[in-house]
Amino acid sequence: MNPKTSTIAATAQPADKPRRLLSLDALRGFDMFWIVSGEGIFHGLANGIKEAHALVQDPHSWTIATNPNLNLFERILVGISNQLHHSPWNGFTFYDLIFPLFIFISGVSMPFSYQKYFTDKATGNAATGKIYYALIKRTLILILLGAVVNGMLQWKGYEQIRFASVLGRIGLATFFAALIYLNTSTKKQVIWFVAILVGYYLIMNFVPVPSFGSGVLTPEDNLSAYIDRLLLPGKLHRIVYDPEGLLSTIPAICSAMLGIFTGKFMQDKVLCPSPAKKALYLMVAGITLLAIALAASFLFPINKTMWTSTFVLFAGGWSILLFTLFYYLIDVRSYQKWCIPMVWIGTNSILIYVCAHGLFNFESTATFLFGGIIKTIPTAWQQAGVWTGVLIIQLFGLKFLFDKKWFLKI
Repeated sequence: MNPKTSTIAATAQPADKPRRLLSLDALRGFDMFWIVSGEGIFHGLANGIKEAHALVQDPHSWTIATNPNLNLFERILVGISNQLHHSPWNGFTFYDLIFPLFIFISGVSMPFSYQKYFTDKATGNAATGKIYYALIKRTLILILLGAVVNGMLQWKGYEQIRFASVLGRIGLATFFAALIYLNTSTKKQVIWFVAILVGYYLIMNFVPVPSFGSGVLTPEDNLSAYIDRLLLPGKLHRIVYDPEGLLSTIPAICSAMLGIFTGKFMQDKVLCPSPAKKALYLMVAGITLLAIALAASFLFPINKTMWTSTFVLFAGGWSILLFTLFYYLIDVRSYQKWCIPMVWIGTNSILIYVCAHGLFNFESTATFLFGGIIKTIPTAWQQAGVWTGVLIIQLFGLKFLFDKKWFLKI
């Protein structure tokens, strides 16, 4: 083994299975880090900087990050914090990337996960029923966990439960993407991909919404929001629409399919056997998707809430570029020690997400354990201190689970 390579690579993958991309686990952990503790740390740092300089500004604005009173390091921290907010409507921030990136990563893993199935299928030994049972079970569990994260266990009546969820969309999007992948050729998968994105553009722009007409893409008046109000059970997250609603889940299938295409390309040893060239081709593909999305945004705006077709392509382009960076550094160049904490998070990503969003109060625990230290920090920086404590607790627990090889597999 390359001396720069951590022993984690051997731990993460048993010898009797196809080689696992360590970069994929690290990228998944990097993605999850921001929503389980990273967001709180950087908002805390930015708030401390703003308070120290008596700055008050719209968090979506970059004005503070270019303030001449701040040094370069402070500008970077505030700039990162600004990017950890969703776009108010049209537009794109780093925070808008976190969700589609996770779906993309799930797609990348599919060709590796189903490799044995296709090998058995070629010999007539494929357990087709078992594959579909596992897919359905996983989807239902994710939908249920999503409802739990939304507060289902704090039962306040059916009409007060939000059934749409982040985990539910992940489950549904990857379920239908897997069905397409398992039952069609690459050519037909591309046709499905294009048809879904073009079809979604057409129905969102040309199907009339009662009282509003067609082609209206405002928060209340678009077709996706109308269908949520009409058909989605329980309550809507934003009252007049739900960012994880029914119709907008359909294009999310393509976010997973972009991952599948990437995973298939990674597996292909004939088309491009060189790992370094794979990274180069992936970088070109990512930049190309960004260019297409920007060009098409004049027809269909880049919008996370509606999960527009251009959003799929734009988020997909950034997802491919991030994956390429991680793949090149970790799997091609074998610089792996730096990513170990991310792998701890990435190999139990669903578990830490559920714990951090409803099942465990990390903030209270961090305050209890590190409160004495945190109180010695100036008040303006204590929020960052609490969330740093949260990260320490999370990493300690996740490392313990990783060392024990205890992974929540759904």
